[in-house]
Amino acid sequence: EKRQTSYEYGRYGNPTSTVLEEKISELEGAESTVLMASGMTASIVMLMALVPAGGHLVTTTDCYRKTRIFIETVLPKMGISTSVIDPADVGGLEAALEQNNVSLFFTESPTNPFLRCVDIKLVSELCHRKGALLCIDGTFATPLNQKALALGADLILHSLTKYMGGHHDVLGGCISGSNQLVSQIRNLHHIFGGAINPNAAYLLIRGMKTLHLRVQQQNSTGMRMAEILEAHPKVKRVYYPGLPSHPEHELAMRQMTGFGGVVSFEVGIATQICGCYQP
Repeated sequence: EKRQTSYEYGRYGNPTSTVLEEKISELEGAESTVLMASGMTASIVMLMALVPAGGHLVTTTDCYRKTRIFIETVLPKMGISTSVIDPADVGGLEAALEQNNVSLFFTESPTNPFLRCVDIKLVSELCHRKGALLCIDGTFATPLNQKALALGADLILHSLTKYMGGHHDVLGGCISGSNQLVSQIRNLHHIFGGAINPNAAYLLIRGMKTLHLRVQQQNSTGMRMAEILEAHPKVKRVYYPGLPSHPEHELAMRQMTGFGGVVSFEVGIATQICGCYQP
């Protein structure tokens, strides 16, 4: 990547963050990783680096709210348009790729908050045929439950604040992939700032030492909680990829080895209004 190795300027990195980047690259099977101050910083810099002014982006209906706000309100100021599809709508992706000069398909898998899953292998093939890149936000999966790069994604993004940190005391984000793509993102990152500090990198390294133990237990606890909630009479619907009722359960079983500790559900408690009970 022709990176500076003397650490002469703090925003460009430090020995501790370099160690963390190398550890994440090993976990993801990536050539390179770039760290940033938060997951949102990583998302914004990645989008700005890879989608040109006047370009076109594809994303999904279910995604992190702040990501959606940035895509809807900031990117249009640079002439960037967006196609929004359901995570399972392969036909919608094909149409978007056919009708637009798409630079990037950016999606979470599983998504936030409904834990929808995207067929990473299939959509990567569709994107690559049309010269588009695929970036997966794998925050809810972790590198232990899903290997997005091995399935065909060009980039994998994480909010390190969640599973990777694991102790609720540090913020961070990262993007992993090929040297060529990560270099593009890193160069813009050095201009924008948003650098992670050495102590945060140290805390994330600490968190990664127990990642396998925590994720193993969270997979087990998440599955059990999802089953309990689904059987509860006051719960209307449960969203968890490990449940057979999940719309992408079979896909999740193929591309994930565990389903994490996040469970979403809808409550169907009756509410008394004017003497009448309405569900």
